[in-house]
Amino acid sequence: MRLDVVIVIPAWNEEKTIEKVINGVKSKAKIIVVNDCSSDQTSELAERAGAIVVNHSENKGYDAALSSGFDKAAEHGFNYIITFDADGQHISESIDKMITKLEEGFHLVLGVRPKKARLTEEIMGWYFKARFGVEDILCGVKAYHIDLYNGNKGFDHINSIGSELSLYALKKNIAFEQIPLTVLDREDASRFGNALKGNLRIAKAFTRILKKDLLS
Repeated sequence: MRLDVVIVIPAWNEEKTIEKVINGVKSKAKIIVVNDCSSDQTSELAERAGAIVVNHSENKGYDAALSSGFDKAAEHGFNYIITFDADGQHISESIDKMITKLEEGFHLVLGVRPKKARLTEEIMGWYFKARFGVEDILCGVKAYHIDLYNGNKGFDHINSIGSELSLYALKKNIAFEQIPLTVLDREDASRFGNALKGNLRIAKAFTRILKKDLLS
């Protein structure tokens, strides 16, 4: 029996890639796109491609966009949620791999990129590798059972760059699987910021996630 899966895609000014991304994966599951107050045609193009679109009236950031997507998925009654990036770097076969592992009974499936883009990603990665055996906690492609969202009372509360719900599952000793991913080059500039800004954002997120891990 096919699982009740939805793909949540956070998007900010991704009009160049959003239709291609949706068209590549919409045969595999329903799609929710969270338009994080884009100034371009991201929302219109996502809706035209067949996605359920959630629109933010102000830019709230990556974690808030994913949180809105999870809230909408719960509202629609989906039991499995896969997060996927809007920038066109991930191939549609990654979704097939994720669904296969969900069908095998895993409630947490983590994508693993061939390499990390920033020094702070490496540092955060070393911690999660040593602590939980996780190779790439900041990869944007992950799959979750809705029970994790319910147990954590939401997707994210601390701006963790998509890692808080995984941490919740890992601390609960939930069985997880990791999937190597193919990553393509971006077609335009990263929305994450330049090297200095990106590293600072990750460092702040790591500080918050480290505090949550050690004190909760």
